Amino acid sequence: MFGGRHTTTLGASAVSIFGLIYVNTVQNLRKSHRNALFALASNIMQAVLMVAIFYIMFSLLGLRGAAIRGDFLLYVMTGIFMFLTHVKAQGEVFSAEGPSSPIMKHLPMTTAISMTSAALSSLYIQILSIIVILTVYNAFAGPIDILYPLAALGMVLLAWASGVAVGLVFVAIKPWSPEFARTGATIYRRANMIASGKMFVANTLPASMIALFDWNPLFHIIDQTRGFTFINYFPHNSSVMYPIYVTLALVLVGLLGEFYTRKHASLSWDAGR
Repeated sequence: MFGGRHTTTLGASAVSIFGLIYVNTVQNLRKSHRNALFALASNIMQAVLMVAIFYIMFSLLGLRGAAIRGDFLLYVMTGIFMFLTHVKAQGEVFSAEGPSSPIMKHLPMTTAISMTSAALSSLYIQILSIIVILTVYNAFAGPIDILYPLAALGMVLLAWASGVAVGLVFVAIKPWSPEFARTGATIYRRANMIASGKMFVANTLPASMIALFDWNPLFHIIDQTRGFTFINYFPHNSSVMYPIYVTLALVLVGLLGEFYTRKHASLSWDAGR
């Protein structure tokens, strides 16, 4: 008739939450493929295929001379890696379980844990893919020379964080207008094929063209990554701080929107899906 009170220490709660995040991260990694190695291989092949397509396109159009002096393939990879890290993070967070999902009825599962797990699984698979591709390239095509490797890694993390921030905003919109959120997320990913600036050198663009791209944090991230990668490239039309400020602002907006949405969540929102 009477039950004892169960008290949980802060440390025990933290361990429980981290354990749940770990389990959900592994589940996200195996969501599309039961074999984790096959999921990694699939992501690597996607990145390699994009690098090959852009390499061939630049070669056929005679645009290799417009690239940064140095390893041309590394120039292509800096753009592709940042682009994929950004859009994959956005897609994974957007696809995370929402507040009206049945799994949220099982404590201590929360939307924060769901989105954190989705974001971490995306980061894990992208970092591992980049390491594998660069290792193979270094072994078969000669040594890779990256001017500031830690700073370049920081740009990878910033590309991931900004993708997570954009995903959070769309997650907050999704329960209220699913079609609009899905369409907006898709348009954003497609637009970044060009608007990210991975196909050209920002320093060579005229001022009128810069205005078309400098709103995009990914444009700044890719350009700064190339500055940290190549010894003879100094970015003049981009900033490290701009994507950081935009990411923080989008995270704040996304978390506020998600908090409000969670408070008004209804199971009927998922009825038509």
